[in-house]
Amino acid sequence: MFAHGQTVIQYVERLAPKSLAYEGDKIGLHVGTLQKQVKKVMVALDVLESVVDEAIAEGVDLIVAHHAVIYRPLKNIRTDLAAGRVFEKLIKHDIAVYTAHTNLDVAVGGMNDWLAEVIGLNKVEVLDVIHRDSWKKLAVFVPASHRDAVFQAISEAGAGFVGNYSHCSFQTEGTGTFKPGEGTNPFIGTTGKLEKVEEVKLEMVVPASRQSAVVKAMLAAHPYEEVAYDIIPLEQAGTGYGIGRIGVLSQPITLRQLAELVKERFSLQGLRVVGDLDGQVKKVAVVGGDGSSFVSKAIFKGADAYLTGDIGYHTAHDAQAEGLSIIDAGHNIEKIMKQKLADYLNELLKANGYQTEVIASTMHTDPFQFV
Repeated sequence: MFAHGQTVIQYVERLAPKSLAYEGDKIGLHVGTLQKQVKKVMVALDVLESVVDEAIAEGVDLIVAHHAVIYRPLKNIRTDLAAGRVFEKLIKHDIAVYTAHTNLDVAVGGMNDWLAEVIGLNKVEVLDVIHRDSWKKLAVFVPASHRDAVFQAISEAGAGFVGNYSHCSFQTEGTGTFKPGEGTNPFIGTTGKLEKVEEVKLEMVVPASRQSAVVKAMLAAHPYEEVAYDIIPLEQAGTGYGIGRIGVLSQPITLRQLAELVKERFSLQGLRVVGDLDGQVKKVAVVGGDGSSFVSKAIFKGADAYLTGDIGYHTAHDAQAEGLSIIDAGHNIEKIMKQKLADYLNELLKANGYQTEVIASTMHTDPFQFV
């Protein structure tokens, strides 16, 4: 059984909800349709002609990309030019293209967490919090026989996370009463007769952004025709979402050593460095892509060094004056998302019984090289 296109994208958006994207960001379906079965998916950083040729050769039905294939308004689609040929080939071979950009950057467990993980940061926090998810509490009454099924379903949908702990709940045993009326089809009991059932009150916290998914999972796993549950708003501040991460290395190293580590971990020919190469580095900020606008935030948060791409000349001067070292490793270090997202999707698809295969594009799309 192969997954429907919409199912694949639901899994992408479970990790990187659209609501996390910056306003005006070009995310979502760009080319083709998701109303089809998908046998093979390819994850790509950029949708260039070489990437599309690779997708055709691999028999791909859907490309999930980080960078938009339609970023600027299209004035024409000329198939005698490279940009037009991309769309021609995609449409002729029925390959859909879906983009997850700043929503994947912001997502917990997404792009910037992957970057922090690759260079070995600990005690990782969001560099620039743009909003906080509010908390809700779900309380649902479940017959004892289905306690575990409902608990597992809503946990997997996103309920019960407290810090780095998952599956957090409070479960109270008691007796539920109900009388099925005319026209009902009760799971337990008889129409017109008062029933008493051993039930469990299951209480779990839920991020507001996951409420819909959690309720859907709960209703699917619950045996009752009419489910009794409450959604209660909470006052506690929820998870902070934003661009970039900041954390600490397990032990101090020199800026030169950090630069060499970045070159090795991201398979780079070279990179640009601002700062004293022999200076000590312990606290490091990271932002995937163009990080120029977050230099002041890295300084404010006390970073010793800042790993990002596309740093301008004058911005580098400003950072240097404030004592912030910078490693400009280029925009293309975001290429790590290809294998990371492919592994994530393969795991979910396999766990749900789908034969759909997800591969990472092997095309090198960095336009820059060192000579």
